[in-house]
Amino acid sequence: MTLTIWHNPRCTKSRQTLALLEEHGHAPHVRRYLDDPPSEADLRAAATALGVGPIDMMRAKEPEFKTAGLGKNSPDDALFAAMARFPKLIERPIVFVGDKAAIGRPPEAVLALL
Repeated sequence: MTLTIWHNPRCTKSRQTLALLEEHGHAPHVRRYLDDPPSEADLRAAATALGVGPIDMMRAKEPEFKTAGLGKNSPDDALFAAMARFPKLIERPIVFVGDKAAIGRPPEAVLALL
């Protein structure tokens, strides 16, 4: 089973989720998505794996959200483009197992994937 986490080491929830995975005996591939930003295709695949629309995997309170002229009803294409351009807008952490994913808020939400 391939396990990947889109991780921001400065984020408490991201650190807690990574620690939880490790406590359960997993050594996930860690993608520091701020240093290695996902493409729009990666983001679309993530939304599919999560079973959500792009707005549901975004940090809408970040200044870049408003700077990009986005709102809750912005077109999906604009939201995916903004996340690709400003990876800080991606909700974190996201854990992937196979074709499924979960956002680690709370961290325990990812346990259903295991």
